[in-house]
Amino acid sequence: MSAIPAVAHASPARSPIKVLVADDSAVVRGLVSRWLSEAGHEVVATAPNGRAAVDALARCNPDVVLLDIEMPELDGIQALPLILAKQPGVQVVMMSTLTQRNADVSLRCLSLGAVDYIPKPESNRGVTTSDGFRNDLLERIRVFGAARARRRPAPSAVETASSASAAPAAPPISRLSGTVTLRPKPRTVAPPRVLLVGSSTGGPRAVGEVLEKIGAATLRRLPVLIVQHMPPVFTAVFAEHLGARIGLPAAEGKADERIQPGRIYVAPGGRHMRLSGSAAETVIRLDDGPPVNFCRPAVDVMFLDAAALYGGATLSVILTGMGSDGTAGARALVEAGGTLLAQDEATSTVWGMPGSVAKAGLCHAVLPLPEIGPALRSAIGERV
Repeated sequence: MSAIPAVAHASPARSPIKVLVADDSAVVRGLVSRWLSEAGHEVVATAPNGRAAVDALARCNPDVVLLDIEMPELDGIQALPLILAKQPGVQVVMMSTLTQRNADVSLRCLSLGAVDYIPKPESNRGVTTSDGFRNDLLERIRVFGAARARRRPAPSAVETASSASAAPAAPPISRLSGTVTLRPKPRTVAPPRVLLVGSSTGGPRAVGEVLEKIGAATLRRLPVLIVQHMPPVFTAVFAEHLGARIGLPAAEGKADERIQPGRIYVAPGGRHMRLSGSAAETVIRLDDGPPVNFCRPAVDVMFLDAAALYGGATLSVILTGMGSDGTAGARALVEAGGTLLAQDEATSTVWGMPGSVAKAGLCHAVLPLPEIGPALRSAIGERV
């Protein structure tokens, strides 16, 4: 989940986004409903528990459901599959306080079909005074509500093909908006010595799928460094989930830790993960400097360091996420001779970060999510 800049809350240009708010706190329900109404959205129902939220679906037909995790009678993780079964396609955003248990539950909810989560201040007073929580919530409603609204009508058949590329037999680009030019393959390609992954909204599920399809046997050949926009606590739990799913050691990167092949390193929430040393002996440095692209950790920070250390021996991928974090670093990577892939628009939860690098002409391939893991596996095993 990315850090979101303050936004101007203008009314949507089209019909209001319809939102169902489910939270056991009357204060939170009232405050969130007021914010949504002030931003031009329509709160079609509120619910004090998961059971009431499920029962309200048929009569209110929301675009987005804000679903608290901790509620009486039926909590968020119990209500989620019932909501998705009753109204397929509805965008469910989980809300939870920053605890290890809630981080674990939130990530499980993403695997069950929730599109994102929002860390919630621990107290009602914190909710009332937190501009960050308000901005995050309104931005997610805007993004996911618009996505839901676009899916309501029958899809158009218009698809724009990529422009011609100098690369022979370029991988296909699926259902892109606008014209994207792929970079030609480098004339000489060094064997990849590191795999770099940048992602944000929708990333936890996408990263897991990509690494699983590469496979533990292939990933043992090189270290995997991941920047997933997430707050503290969540990144540690995310790493644990990845390790269990992939079958490799996975943890938050630690200061002064030497990276090793066959291990997965996740940038800790709230800190940039930098790299120093050399390609032969790379060491993680954690940085509390200012956010980059409104994010900390930032993909750009890791990518720029990797470009300086590894040059053309980098293999990198930008997956689903809001914003444009990773574009500046990606430019440095490919100019140094590295290889960059990006997720396509059709399979991205939000085509912000991958769309930015694709439109900037920095990608060697723009692929649907199911094809990214096999492409990276081939690149690691056979060179690109």
